[in-house]
Amino acid sequence: MKHTLPLVFGICVLHFFSVSADDWPNWRGPKFDGKTAEKIPKNLPESLPVLWNAKVGTGFSSFSVVDNRVLTMGNSNDEDTVWCLDAKTGKVLWQHSYPCPLDPLYYEGGPGGTPSVHENLVYTLSKKGHAFCLDLATGEVVWSRDLVEDHDLKLPEWSFAGSAFIDGDRVLLSAGRQGIALDRHTGETIWLPDNDTSGYATFVPQGKIHLYFSAKSLLSINSSDGSKNWEYPWKSSRNVNAADPLLVDNDIVVSSASGTKRLRPAPDGSPPVEIWHQRDLKWYFNPGVLIDGYIYSIHGTTHRPTELVCTDAGTGATIWSKEGFGSGGLIAADQHVIVFDLGTLTILIASPEGFQPVLQQKILEGKCWTSPVLANGRIFCRNAEGDVEVTLVKEF
Repeated sequence: MKHTLPLVFGICVLHFFSVSADDWPNWRGPKFDGKTAEKIPKNLPESLPVLWNAKVGTGFSSFSVVDNRVLTMGNSNDEDTVWCLDAKTGKVLWQHSYPCPLDPLYYEGGPGGTPSVHENLVYTLSKKGHAFCLDLATGEVVWSRDLVEDHDLKLPEWSFAGSAFIDGDRVLLSAGRQGIALDRHTGETIWLPDNDTSGYATFVPQGKIHLYFSAKSLLSINSSDGSKNWEYPWKSSRNVNAADPLLVDNDIVVSSASGTKRLRPAPDGSPPVEIWHQRDLKWYFNPGVLIDGYIYSIHGTTHRPTELVCTDAGTGATIWSKEGFGSGGLIAADQHVIVFDLGTLTILIASPEGFQPVLQQKILEGKCWTSPVLANGRIFCRNAEGDVEVTLVKEF
């Protein structure tokens, strides 16, 4: 599982903690679509050099990278830790820990959300509803909340897994049926329409509204007050709605173990209409990426065989599929797709002509459900046990 996000992207600010085009400041990257502006070199070595490795504790948190700082989360001895490491060397710059149960349930447990970085501050959400705002430079606590205790929020079966999404002066968190908004400067609650069970996904921006894949439906949320613009029912086994919706032009591709649909929002604000329905495409944890009209994603669940799939975004038709992949994650870098699962890093050319790998390298052992990150020439990967491996793609 996973996740995290801010709303302002592509802004260059001339101070130390600025977000450049090659940073990855939150879950799903600077434009919330799983894509980076960086390019993979044409000629890669047979294997990428390993820069450094680290141990960050059990969990499935991905990475956020701003300038020379990389952030992630893990759990050891029923204590969560937010880590800030030097992106070049892996040196610990600071860490912030707090009590939180590991809570394994048919998996290793630990945090699933990813830290979000915005204007020199770090926002995190634990699986049990601990929300923090930390200073990026020092790790000092700016504010903290226990959302479950404060609002009697109902936890989903595997607890919270979404990441923080920054919307102006609000931080939106995937807790509660329609989410919750806190003042990002003070942590005070701005709105909480319904404290019933959430899903596991992170808010996704679509123009002036935000999409929220909740436990039993896809919602369009007005971020000013948390009200619904529309609701599209979506039932999944055990309410595992975890993969963020993917935007295709003005449409929405939404997927779970129940299948995948492309939906078109109605101009009058009523629920969207179905454009296509692909029952043999199922995103369990991580969403796909869109490149030149084709969606690249991992199809399957943890208890069934999985495949890497290329799907025509216009029709929903499967163009090609490749067996031998697990329940990992992927991102895109220009015309390449970067996949990490089963401990293997795969880089392939994004092409409807078929599976065209340019690199496949075993770098870790154990369960690898977490999406990789490419930032400033480095690829960051981790496994469930918290082993981090960082490889060099190119020098900056």
